[in-house]
Amino acid sequence: MSDKFLSIIGLKKHFGNNLVLDGIDLEIERASITTIIGKSGIGKSVLLKCIANLVPADEGMIQLNGRPIIQSRKSVRQPSGVCFSYMFQNNALFDSMTIFENISMPLLETTSLSTDELRDKVEDMLGRLELGDVSGSYPGELSGGMRKRVALGRALITKPQIVLFDEPTTGLDPERKFSVFEMIANYRKQFGFTALLVSHDIPEVFEISDRVAWLDQGMLRFVGKPEELELSADVDLSRFLDRANYGRNKTEYEGINKK
Repeated sequence: MSDKFLSIIGLKKHFGNNLVLDGIDLEIERASITTIIGKSGIGKSVLLKCIANLVPADEGMIQLNGRPIIQSRKSVRQPSGVCFSYMFQNNALFDSMTIFENISMPLLETTSLSTDELRDKVEDMLGRLELGDVSGSYPGELSGGMRKRVALGRALITKPQIVLFDEPTTGLDPERKFSVFEMIANYRKQFGFTALLVSHDIPEVFEISDRVAWLDQGMLRFVGKPEELELSADVDLSRFLDRANYGRNKTEYEGINKK
């Protein structure tokens, strides 16, 4: 039996007369990685922000373990604490704050930990992400890959059950994209969170994805395993994958993996 613990039910979102999300239904299994794909500007990031309650949905409900946590323009949080963390497209680190300060910020905002307790938690996170040597550095002094790890550390410091990744490989070259996807997969195993990604990196992102959801015309028109994409009879999905050079990229990516 599958362990579906996050349920998105009938989610709708308008911006003026523009219906962006038209009744999204999605079941997500515990400790899985689900990737949302689709054309640019189709509403993928809006869906993530509605799930995180950064943007209020107009209709619909989100349940965790069968209990409502977000419901149409109001938030209901479980007493156990933060359910979601959000990793923004361009990391959204504060340049004037050290790495230690960036990672500690969510704890300062959501807990009443003592100074020693906070320091211990942040130092533990820095160690697990192999960032201990740069705790006093600033984001501008780090490489792009290290900044990604800092952003992930900040997202994980509150021990969220779900981490939402909005285009986590934006602006990276192919080699670094693979490294980021590998990082997400490895730390998902280490920390035990459930991941929901938005990505244009087809088919690279499929390598770490348990399921793929294709968003088109405000609806999820395909939800399934990556290998089931090619079996779909949906002509529009085939065209989308063709435009994404799915066949060519898939061959190239599998070639890289075999090296």
